[in-house]
Amino acid sequence: MSETRTHSPREKITRLRRFFLERLPERLVAARALLERLKADPVDRDAAVDLHRHLHNLKGTGASFGFREFAEAVAQGEGLVATVLEQPGEPPADWRERLLDFLDALDQAAVPVCSLEEADGCRDADGFTLLTDGRPGVPETGGRLVYICDDDGLTLEKLGSQLACFGYETETFLTPESLYAAALGRRPDALVLDIRFPTGPDAGITLLSDLRRAISGDPVPAVFLSARDDFAARMESVRAGGDAYFLKPTHISELVAALDQLTHQQKPAPYRVLIVDDETEVADYHALILQEAGMVTRQLDRPQRVLEVLEEFLPDMVLMDIYMPGCNGHDLAKVIRQVPNHVGLPIVYLSSEPDRKKQFSAMRVGAEGFLTKPVVPDELVARVSVLAERMRILRAHMARDSLTGLLNHTSTTHLLERSLAAAGRGTSPLSFAMIDLDRFKLVNDTHGHLVGDQVLLALSRVLRQRLRATDVIGRYGGEEFAVILQDTAAAAAAALIDGLRRDFSRLLFHSATGSFRCTFSAGIAGHPPQKTPERLREAADRALYAAKHGGRDRVVVDGAEPPLRDEP
Repeated sequence: MSETRTHSPREKITRLRRFFLERLPERLVAARALLERLKADPVDRDAAVDLHRHLHNLKGTGASFGFREFAEAVAQGEGLVATVLEQPGEPPADWRERLLDFLDALDQAAVPVCSLEEADGCRDADGFTLLTDGRPGVPETGGRLVYICDDDGLTLEKLGSQLACFGYETETFLTPESLYAAALGRRPDALVLDIRFPTGPDAGITLLSDLRRAISGDPVPAVFLSARDDFAARMESVRAGGDAYFLKPTHISELVAALDQLTHQQKPAPYRVLIVDDETEVADYHALILQEAGMVTRQLDRPQRVLEVLEEFLPDMVLMDIYMPGCNGHDLAKVIRQVPNHVGLPIVYLSSEPDRKKQFSAMRVGAEGFLTKPVVPDELVARVSVLAERMRILRAHMARDSLTGLLNHTSTTHLLERSLAAAGRGTSPLSFAMIDLDRFKLVNDTHGHLVGDQVLLALSRVLRQRLRATDVIGRYGGEEFAVILQDTAAAAAAALIDGLRRDFSRLLFHSATGSFRCTFSAGIAGHPPQKTPERLREAADRALYAAKHGGRDRVVVDGAEPPLRDEP
């Protein structure tokens, strides 16, 4: 059986250049035909517009693939045609003679280009070589193994079991010596340890120092726990290389937040870039540069579909050429800005237009930048990364709950509609879960709203840690959360949410008035049978109501009996 071979970036760019060379003769024939139309009728504006766009694209693509002399020859003809478009009435008297000179120059420049049998490596016009190494990409996710060391066995048991609820693998040790021996055999991804042990007041600091000398590679992140809140103790932990410091008893949500950051648990989603360009070869080239940087791209060669693709693809930014058939980039940007959801979407023009006045004019509709072809790959990646990250931050502020970082009610509802529509087009099931903390008002009244916020944060972290990246998690309002589980039947969703319910009920929270635990109830509905977002929400809410009135701390599936609950 034959194996599927993945082409390297070098091979992909070489193939793109070859395809450009193969098409070049027919594109020159098309340019000559348009020129002949203009020679016969110099005021044929349609022919002038088509020829200008044709030459503009030919110049930009040739330059992007490294054919500088050819691109410069094409640029001369582009300038000639521009004079026809910019000046009313008859063109200059020497117009025909200059056209003939241009045709000769174009033919001469095309000869060495068309005779190339192989693309010369995969360099672009600036000598940049695309390689698989050394290119910024999506960060790898960190590990999940945490070693915990404390001479208090009860503290160890609590921390170990609670961190396990957030998806961490834990090993516990009563002495620094036992942790040291274990770490030499299996490197942990983070340490959580007390500073003081019976063997010495600085045993924890000594342990960390010894471990970092013994284990090669990057230092293992360390979180210190201590009963001391004085400046001297905190300074000792910093000088020892501690990455975080928490007082006992430790708020589990704060500890998990620190471990998430230190072990890079949250893998950022790749930037999504829409490339609008009728020149497919150069669009492929730019897409490949961005893909090598870890981004997701989509190419569109028909500007008329841009609004449809924007709704479907949800890009973080748009790269577009200025000159395209049917419309120019200036007008297309205005169309995009007419849609309220896309008012802040970053747009960068990517064109071979050298005229600075035209560049500034094109940017007046609110575009964020202009890159001139041939673009330097590193500059393209850097510009896209900055603007896409800015857009992502803006969207996060607009779409997410300020406390938990989860999607807000509006965003969750919108994604439920989209997810259900996608499920309806296929045969995949979908489940919708509504989760509500039990007696949460009593938590706020008894322990205060700050502690109540810690409970909300803890539940949000449990959901984010334990559910898939494809699942949608939102704070629906107050103490109520919503989860959209794609490709998951209601029964499977109920088993999953019930496991989270059991683990969350084991978490121990602390306040000035004492320690306590908290539970939640959940209602689940599925597609099928529910076919609309409204009916799905109503069914899940009905199931949640049944869970609350059935005794709380349980999961109910709409239409299923009996509800899931712990065995007595």
